[in-house]
Amino acid sequence: MSTPSPLAGNIGRGVVAGVAGTVVMTAFQELVEMPLTRRGDSYAPANLAEQVLPVDPSGPRERRRLNWATHIALGAMWGTAFAVAGRAGLHGQKAVNAVFATVYTGDVVLNTALGLYDPKSWSKRDLVVDIVDKYVQAQATGAVFDRTRP
Repeated sequence: MSTPSPLAGNIGRGVVAGVAGTVVMTAFQELVEMPLTRRGDSYAPANLAEQVLPVDPSGPRERRRLNWATHIALGAMWGTAFAVAGRAGLHGQKAVNAVFATVYTGDVVLNTALGLYDPKSWSKRDLVVDIVDKYVQAQATGAVFDRTRP
């Protein structure tokens, strides 16, 4: 069994992996999911930021920037969850599933508590789209995190 890397190094790798996973998820959404579902852009990241941070974008362009910045920051957060899982000795599919279950559940609970989500009102298709998009992100983040292990 290998010695776990220092936590700071794990977190750094996790952030990089999380951003990479976000890029993969976004490409999947733009190139596969959204053309199939005909769903428009989501501003859920901006909605979250506006709810919990002292930010008030002055127009559509600024709100789009906030949305992208929050989208990437949330992806980095997924990566830090992989760092914690890696520190605990999880990697591969076990880490992907553990991180996905934990972070996805936390995401839904937090956004529901803030009044931003109402999962009871989601259609089955909306639920599947949300889960698949974020599972793609978890898979990509986990793959990058594992491939950058020392």
